[in-house]
Amino acid sequence: MTGRPAPAVLPPSLRGWLGLVAAFAASVVAGLGIRYAGEGEPGRVDARIGAAVDGVGPPWRSVALAMDSLGEPVGAVPLVVAAVAGCLLLRRPRAAVFVVAGVGTAVGTATLLKHLVGRTIHGGNLSYPSGHTAFLTALALTVAMLAARRRGRGGLGLGGTAAALLVLAVALVAGAAMGWAQVALGAHYPTDVLGGWCTALAVIPATAWLVDRIADRLVDRMADAGRRGRR
Repeated sequence: MTGRPAPAVLPPSLRGWLGLVAAFAASVVAGLGIRYAGEGEPGRVDARIGAAVDGVGPPWRSVALAMDSLGEPVGAVPLVVAAVAGCLLLRRPRAAVFVVAGVGTAVGTATLLKHLVGRTIHGGNLSYPSGHTAFLTALALTVAMLAARRRGRGGLGLGGTAAALLVLAVALVAGAAMGWAQVALGAHYPTDVLGGWCTALAVIPATAWLVDRIADRLVDRMADAGRRGRR
């Protein structure tokens, strides 16, 4: 047996689109990180956007708090567990690994960048990039990629362009929603949430490619072992 036990999480139809997006997003993350390294004050754009969004009152503050909770362990863990459980129920173990690896890599990268960039808010809290925004965007990206790429068992079977547009639209909605909540609550500058959004866009396609590479190699080794065992 030489076929794959599960379809690729980053199919050829999405590689070109998401590869370009990932490269551009990485440049944005790097550019903003260099621009705001070591700073503790909002930039000009941050001040203008923050003045319009920061300090929302009820009922929108409750909505912002609810969104914020999705980026905390109490909200994030159930979301990831639900996504993984859905993949396993559909008999897609590779997709389940991708969800965990993708989200974990995005959050880990955002955390590392916070310490490298050293931008702060409210006196000493590391702020760039937004980990909450990176998390929700990453989770939305992984789920959208898995849903858009194939027919049957939870797939929509979309073509390359349509699939890419759907994936990016879902990522935009998730990132905008969490980003708005972070700015409205005063937890992050607007450029922090842009950096968090772009961090997920840069990391998730690379993680998907890596998961496919490792899984395919394991499948090939198992197939070789099986052929040798039948000799």
